[in-house]
Amino acid sequence: MPVMCGICGLVYAERERPVNPELVNIMTATITHRGPDQDGFYVRENVGLGSRRLSIIDLDGGQQPIHNEDKTVWVVFNGELYNYRDLTRSLTHLGHKFYTSTDTEVLVHAYEEFGDEFIEYLNGMFAFALWDTRKQRLIVARDRLGIKPLYYTLQDDALIFGSELKTILTYPGISRSVDLVALNEYLSFEYVPTPRTIFQGISQLPPGHALSFCRGRMNIWQYWDVNLGRSENIKPKRAKEYERELLSILRHAVEKEMVSDVPVGVLLSGGLDSSAVAALMTDIAPGNVKSFSVRFDDPSFDESSYARQVARYLGTEHYELTLTPNIALDLVPQIAKFLDQPLGDSSFIPTFLLSQFTRNHVKVALGGDGGDELFAGYSTLQAHRLVEYYERLVPGFVRHRVIPWFVDRMPVSFNNISLDFKLRRFIEGRGIPIVMRHHQWLGSFAVAQKRQLLQPWTQLLEKDTYHAAFEHQIQSGAKEALNQLLYCDLKMYLEGDILPKVDRASMANSLEVRVPLLNHTLVEYVAQIPHSMKLHGLTTKYILRQAMRDRLPKEILGRGKKGFNMPVAKWLTGELRPLLEDMLSADRLKREGFFNPHYVQQLLQDHQQGKQDNRKLLWTLLVFELWYEHWGNANFSTQSSSLQGIR
Repeated sequence: MPVMCGICGLVYAERERPVNPELVNIMTATITHRGPDQDGFYVRENVGLGSRRLSIIDLDGGQQPIHNEDKTVWVVFNGELYNYRDLTRSLTHLGHKFYTSTDTEVLVHAYEEFGDEFIEYLNGMFAFALWDTRKQRLIVARDRLGIKPLYYTLQDDALIFGSELKTILTYPGISRSVDLVALNEYLSFEYVPTPRTIFQGISQLPPGHALSFCRGRMNIWQYWDVNLGRSENIKPKRAKEYERELLSILRHAVEKEMVSDVPVGVLLSGGLDSSAVAALMTDIAPGNVKSFSVRFDDPSFDESSYARQVARYLGTEHYELTLTPNIALDLVPQIAKFLDQPLGDSSFIPTFLLSQFTRNHVKVALGGDGGDELFAGYSTLQAHRLVEYYERLVPGFVRHRVIPWFVDRMPVSFNNISLDFKLRRFIEGRGIPIVMRHHQWLGSFAVAQKRQLLQPWTQLLEKDTYHAAFEHQIQSGAKEALNQLLYCDLKMYLEGDILPKVDRASMANSLEVRVPLLNHTLVEYVAQIPHSMKLHGLTTKYILRQAMRDRLPKEILGRGKKGFNMPVAKWLTGELRPLLEDMLSADRLKREGFFNPHYVQQLLQDHQQGKQDNRKLLWTLLVFELWYEHWGNANFSTQSSSLQGIR
């Protein structure tokens, strides 16, 4: 029984120190939205585990926490295991007795049989916490790609963990001080890269990692990683073989993730990735697939015609949400309720509203996330190649003087990824290391801009900003720049931005979103495909386009990357202007002390007057200010003091 939910809990180092059940109840209540159907608790001596459940399969069974035969091993689980039936059969053959039909129960028996290595047998998306009563040992783990979140902290001689930061924040005495290095990273990337969080002392467990806590001692280890360097050291196959194998593995991944006792839909943008998933779903269940998309009033942001075209071509039952400015703008002031860590990706808004709309029709939906990272889909990768030609073929005087002069005088457009926007970003990225340039193009504030933005007292070091990116470049094991960038995208942009955005937006609406493109068997296969078959010249996702050419319309196969954006630049000069000016007022910024009010006011003025397109900078700041107002220290003082007695 796959079960989407949220988990949380704590373990004290000393066995004699009891956990207060009321504290676990309060922690669990903060994530009711992740699992509105049921709650469950295990509180014994120095350990407390909590879970919230969203029932998908075997709707009447599977109350968590789940235990083994003699109740010496207990687990709370968020996610689903696609190979649980095979594991159940194998473990039953080895003598284990199951009392439920849930995938969760596999965990306790697999742990008994294989020890810590049991995690390597799991195929799925998950975060779980497993308590061994005999060893007085807790194991928490996160899936290979980081589809499901897991946060933790060591405080008060205890390990405290949860699916969302807000569960940890309920623990009395937890510091809510902003981590200045994390703030520095957020301003650059629009998210805080793992393992940091925006709060000092609270971490996120990296993807493919597990953590154990036993009598006060913590140990973290990596149980999986992807090796993109493999594709550089093997003899390539013929393109036809890759196409055939890719299609077979992808189809198998989609088929496994369609298993459910409730209706399953697909989030269909009209892009290649979601269209490929939809096409394979209709192959597997013809006439029984519901598709969901968003239509924008602004034509430069609207992709709904492509989604409708795919839906007609595949024969899905198609539903479309018309996203008017009023619907979107009503949500903006509330986003901090759902984001307990700032996330400066404006597509959170349409993702949230699409999830809300979809949940009215189905409980489970498949999405196309991960395709850009696997198959080299981002336009920045094309731009890196263009930079090489630009530096080699264009004379220095023209590069350094003429073109910047021309670009600086181009009229500013607030349309979606307009020409002037792309050219300005392109020019800004010249002359810096490729990994740094890549994230600067994808992100928000550049280093020089942060020097003007941040107050001197923060004492942030510039080298800290891109440290994580350079580390991943080294860890990739790849020599080719493209493979290094793809590895960075998997470890940073996908895990830090795309997946949290979808997780928070969907789970806030009690919708389960599955991502078949990130099944680790598919990821491992794609990793050994030569990078030249992903970015072929300037053609992105080449091998995926070839594999799907008989299953999708030519117009879809030939489309470039557009992105799931909304008209933020225009709204910041119109309907959102009062909120923006209030949240970024000089008085507020002076009181908080993070940002230079004069510089921020200049950003506002230049954008309002149409001199510069500062949409990304202003939205990044707006989201932080909304987050800080909701989650900052002052808002927790009363709650924390009232809970002091229940530790």
